[in-house]
This record gives sequence, structure tokens and C-alpha cells, in this order.
Amino acid sequence: MSLLLPPLAAIGATVLAALAAMGRVALFAFETVTHLFRPPFYGRELWIALVQIGWLSLPVVGLTALFTGGALALQIYSGGARFNAEEVVPSIVAIGMVRELGPVLGGLMVAARVASSIAAEIGTMKVTEQIDALTTLSTHPMKYLTLPRVLAATLAVPVLVAVGDAIGIMGGYIVGVTRLGFNEAAYLKNTVDFLELWDVTSGLIKGAAFGFIIATMGCYYGMNSGRGAQGVGRATKAAVVAASVLILAANYLLTEAFFTS
Repeated sequence: MSLLLPPLAAIGATVLAALAAMGRVALFAFETVTHLFRPPFYGRELWIALVQIGWLSLPVVGLTALFTGGALALQIYSGGARFNAEEVVPSIVAIGMVRELGPVLGGLMVAARVASSIAAEIGTMKVTEQIDALTTLSTHPMKYLTLPRVLAATLAVPVLVAVGDAIGIMGGYIVGVTRLGFNEAAYLKNTVDFLELWDVTSGLIKGAAFGFIIATMGCYYGMNSGRGAQGVGRATKAAVVAASVLILAANYLLTEAFFTS
């Protein structure tokens, strides 16, 4: 029995550490949300965050969606040909993009770009004691640094998802017409006929949740980064990993909720 105690103690310590980390992140997110309803508000910081998170992420999200839509069309056509069901390509590409691939891939690409940037920026500010200077100037660091970025990501990522959905469907259309021999009008008709409003709405809801996760993880790890360049590097890596894993977990939970609703 005594031989089992060290492994069990190690497992218990790991579980307790994970639960404590989850609690700290939850409290950080809750505090961020509470600042939304208390002045002052920094509109300039929000605008800058919207440009950096939304507009500057558009090229990478658009290219990802374009190639994903084209590859998805090829794969569905290849699988459907085994059952003489090639005509399902337009509808499956559209539904797959707006419900799953658009939000998830868009969220992961934004996480790779934005979570790392936010964590590095805020972590560097902490290392150089700029956050302490904000506190000295009676400016709350979370209200000035965290809230604008979290709010901007929550608003911008659904827009990026919507644009990515459209570009992904266009990528499937281009491949379907030029490579697979579909009629242009028939392809568009099948896309419109089988795509429902809830398909699009559910993807946008996922995008908002993913945006909140991305910015929250970037800000949390930036605020809690260690000293020196190594501390900032570890915070940046942890922010991207945590945001990516939480996006995938949240995607399943939201899909399950939408499926049962």
C-alpha cells in the first residue's frame, strides 16, 4: 500500500493544480466581464484592438477558409462517388463550413495569431513594469488592457467566421465548377436550398465564444507571465496552447448543446 501512495499523491497534486488553475482563469474572466459595466471606458483601445484582432486577421482566415473549402469539396466528392451521391457536395460543403470548419479553423488561426500577440505584449509590459505604472496612474490594468481586447475579440471573431464561411463556400464552388464538372447554377441552388439560418447562426455563436476564449487566455497568461524573456516566451506558448484546447472543448460542448436543443 505504501508503494501506491507516491503515485497517487502525484496524481492528486496534478488534479488539484489543474482545478486551481481553472478557478483562477474563471475568476479572471468573471472580473473582466464585470468591468464591462463600470466606467471609465477606453474607446480608443477598443478600436485599436478591433483593427489588430479583426482586420489584420482577415487574410490568414480568408486563405485558410478558401483552401479548406476546396479540399472539402474534393474529399466529399471522392467519398460520395462510392455511393453515387456526388450531388451532395454543394450542400455538405456549405453546412460543414458554416457549422464546424469555419468557426473552428477560424478560431484556431486567430488563436495562433492573436493569443500569442496579446500574451507577448502584456507580458512585456509586465516585465518592463509598465503595468505597475498604470496602477500608479490610477488606471486599472484589467480595464485598460484586458477588457478592450476581450470585447474586441468577442465582436470581431464572429465577423471573421462569417467572412471565412463565405470564402470557404466560394472555394468549394470554384473547385466544384472547375475541377469536378458541376453546373454553376445547380451548385449555387443546392447550396442555398439546404443551408438554413440556424446553421449560420450557430457558427457565429461559436465564433463569439471562441473570440472570448482567445483574448481571455492571451490576457491571463500575459498578466501572469514570469520575469525576463523566458517568462514571456512561456506565457506566449501557454496562451496559444490553452486557447486552442479550450476552443476544441468549447466547440464540442456548444455542438452538443445545439444538437440537443
